[in-house]
Amino acid sequence: MDIRNIAIIAHVDHGKTTLVDQLLKQSGSFRDNQHVAERAMDSNDLERERGITILAKCTSVVWKDTRINIIDTPGHADFGGEVERILSMVDGAVVLVDSAEGALPQTKFVVCKALARGLKPIVVVNKIDRGDARPDEVHNEIFDLFAALGANDEQLDFPMLYASGRQGWADTEIDGPRKDLSPMFDLILRHVPPPKVNKDAPFAMVATILENDNFLGRVLTGRVEQGVAKMNMPVHVLRPDGSVVETGRLTKLLSFRGLDRVPVEEVEAGDIVAVAGLSEATIPETIAAPEVKEPLPSTPVDPPTLSMTFRLNDGPLGGREGKKVTSRQIRDRLFKETEGNIAIRVSESPESEAFEVAGRGELQLGVLIEQMRREGFELTIGRPRVLFRTNEETGEREEPFEEVLIDVDEPYSGVVVEKMALRKGIMQDMQPSGGGKVRLSFLIPSRGLIGYHGEFLTDTRGSGIMNRLFHGYQPYVGPIAGRRNGSLISSEDGATTQYSLFSLQDRGTLFVDAGEKVYVGMIIGEHSRENDLEVNPIREKKLTNIRAAGKDEALLLIPPRKMNLEQAIAYIEDDELVEVTPSAVRIRKRYLDPHERKKRERSGAVD
Repeated sequence: MDIRNIAIIAHVDHGKTTLVDQLLKQSGSFRDNQHVAERAMDSNDLERERGITILAKCTSVVWKDTRINIIDTPGHADFGGEVERILSMVDGAVVLVDSAEGALPQTKFVVCKALARGLKPIVVVNKIDRGDARPDEVHNEIFDLFAALGANDEQLDFPMLYASGRQGWADTEIDGPRKDLSPMFDLILRHVPPPKVNKDAPFAMVATILENDNFLGRVLTGRVEQGVAKMNMPVHVLRPDGSVVETGRLTKLLSFRGLDRVPVEEVEAGDIVAVAGLSEATIPETIAAPEVKEPLPSTPVDPPTLSMTFRLNDGPLGGREGKKVTSRQIRDRLFKETEGNIAIRVSESPESEAFEVAGRGELQLGVLIEQMRREGFELTIGRPRVLFRTNEETGEREEPFEEVLIDVDEPYSGVVVEKMALRKGIMQDMQPSGGGKVRLSFLIPSRGLIGYHGEFLTDTRGSGIMNRLFHGYQPYVGPIAGRRNGSLISSEDGATTQYSLFSLQDRGTLFVDAGEKVYVGMIIGEHSRENDLEVNPIREKKLTNIRAAGKDEALLLIPPRKMNLEQAIAYIEDDELVEVTPSAVRIRKRYLDPHERKKRERSGAVD
């Protein structure tokens, strides 16, 4: 059977996973009476909740006696470690773009990688049924984007389809019959070349996706680059430097059929397969027949740009809400994560019972923390820090910069430009994008964006959209002003009272409600001034035996500002921590004891 391997590339929320659902349905991969969850490819709970793809997934459909392996890639730059490996398995790409929003930075990130690999993309303008669709302008934008990313003449001569993934049709003309997705299937067969592989050479493949299965153990997925893989055949695993990791047998071969993985006896070069039976092989190592002595080439991954400290939860409420609370359990979970996620690096911290976790961005590390809290972990997280480097030629200190694209209503553009300038952002472009909106483009140090997103949403009344993309390392630009307001810190242990919180409302914005547990050193609000202030949130009204003539004043509390995990991580300063448990996210001072804090402040030490 002929084979085509394609990746679907799109920005977050441009309809990629919905389109894959329709491809599966129309190719006959689902029975007519089969119940399939909406966005079937987003199988992870966090993916469904956030509406984003975090893990790459493989599926396959058969069209006109050709097997099309489709890989749904993450659209967010923070998961770039996944993207780069996936592109090494495919021979073509479908670039899916929203008919109104056009090409956004995450599209640019993955397209750049795809063009560099020589892939010839098919462009699909999706959501053509939107009222604000502008397909012709989007077509020109994509051409300009490909040209700016260094596409060759063949890549610039891309075929184009207009589609509605939700309605399940694609067409070569904007006013075509809009019947089904068969024009898309046929274009893939015509435009995407079959894999260039050597079926007669000894078996070899590169592991590109790793997962742990309760029954099969480590399952490694990749494309068979040469030869034939057979059940129980002996293999060895080679590192990129050629050294042998382990030898073993392929106890299970699993091929993709629709959304299912089906056991098969053998797989030929060019097909995508999942193998089991190896205990140490990881990404991006070569699994090969014993006679193969040289590893296959594998893609280097962009380095991490951001680091956080994961610590034991040593607060007074530690160990009450989670089941996994020891530093050994945290350590094992973090190192297990690095096996499957090569974009994350974990190292022991100089601090006792703490670990430095480096990744590609706040979202990627936020997703890891969220997964851990759902698994029953308790931990405290330090403020994100960017990873600096020294330029070997000039000796200059360099820091990561990001390209930021902001869509905002015109009245709010001034405050956005002002705030970005304070954070050392340099405006690259400013142009109207229709409907009273302006599109702003900036180059800004990654440091400047830590903690800005919440402020950005407040400044734009929730209407602004901010997209960011790693740009590269540039010379250090000096200190950046952080949060201006101090904290309201609890001076007592206990449960908050309405009476006490009512009297504290004038001091600033509260983060806690009446009846919540607090402890000494816990941050219960943001002070209206620049300094920290210790307050007593558990004080009760003194009772007397004299009855008041009138009713007591009704104590109406302003609803507290509740932060989710990402907002809390972005909010904290260097001397503060986020306490994460399965049932709560709290903010606290690093040193809970006020005398210890004062001593540290005098000595100028935070860590």
